[in-house]
Amino acid sequence: MYRPRGLLLQWHVTERCNLRCAHCYQERYAGDELTLEQLLSILAQYEALLDGWSGDTRESRVPGHVTVTGGEPFVRRDFFELLEALAARRERLSFAILSNGTLIDDDVAKRLRALRPAFVQISIDGTRETHDAIRGRGNFDRAVAALRRLRRQRVRTMISFSASRHNFRELPEVVRIGEALGVDRVWTDRVIPAGSADAAQALAPHETRELCETLATERRRVARRLFVRTEVSARRALQFLASGEEPYHCTAGDTLITLLPNGDVHPCRRMPICVGNVLATPLAEIYQQNHLLQMLRDPRRESRGCERCEHAPRCRGGLRCLSHALCGDPLTADPGCWLAAPSDPPRRC
Repeated sequence: MYRPRGLLLQWHVTERCNLRCAHCYQERYAGDELTLEQLLSILAQYEALLDGWSGDTRESRVPGHVTVTGGEPFVRRDFFELLEALAARRERLSFAILSNGTLIDDDVAKRLRALRPAFVQISIDGTRETHDAIRGRGNFDRAVAALRRLRRQRVRTMISFSASRHNFRELPEVVRIGEALGVDRVWTDRVIPAGSADAAQALAPHETRELCETLATERRRVARRLFVRTEVSARRALQFLASGEEPYHCTAGDTLITLLPNGDVHPCRRMPICVGNVLATPLAEIYQQNHLLQMLRDPRRESRGCERCEHAPRCRGGLRCLSHALCGDPLTADPGCWLAAPSDPPRRC
């Protein structure tokens, strides 16, 4: 039986959202939504999967982590009941929240402080003008206000920056916003053509390289500053090529799986391939027996187009969800990799 070093469950508890972002990977904003009772039953399945790998001692446990998101998770009236259930399992797993920030008022921030999530992540996609062009007028200020409220309550915070051809050069500005707000981490990954985002938003290889080099520069700059709490992370596909950090590889199907609002399981949310449904098949069975998940986590399987690359054993093909989106095959070299695909437009396979 395969045993990962840990398992992150990215749990989309609703498709409903109060925004309509231009790069959203969702194709709809309504659909089947499980009851709280069903969610708690699924949480028990997740715990059973972790327990099936774990020994008798705390040190032998496989750690679990749940990131709860949507849609926008705060639109669910019973969302805090789910968070309370997660917080009650703190000895077994940690949890975090991914949000657009627009529904986090002072009362919500205080309630989150009491629950002590590992972090709350808010998306910032550039300057006020750019962010609002992507997410709607006034939403930059709402997101920034949410981060301020969370910081006042000493809730650990992160900023996520989704990089497309339209905004990737604004990463330094987003890092500076994070510094000014005192957030704990700023990180970025590339937009995937899915849902509202089309292929024209995907970065070309030379743009991907520029983004990664800018990220490395910002990471070094912030690290040199005294009394700055913000970390600039470079732990996403290809970023190690510029940062010099340890190579990162896609964890989809290995230490990451995604659960959608109707119970469907995907390797990750940005790789929309259904590998089962927890209402019909136990999560442990899906994880262990699905052929695609087995292939994705097989370290011996080399991505097509990476055969001669020295980084292939540890990089494993880069951003596999982008390979799936543009090539139809997640086990193909990252179309944005400037080593595998030095052409100007993002490579279609």
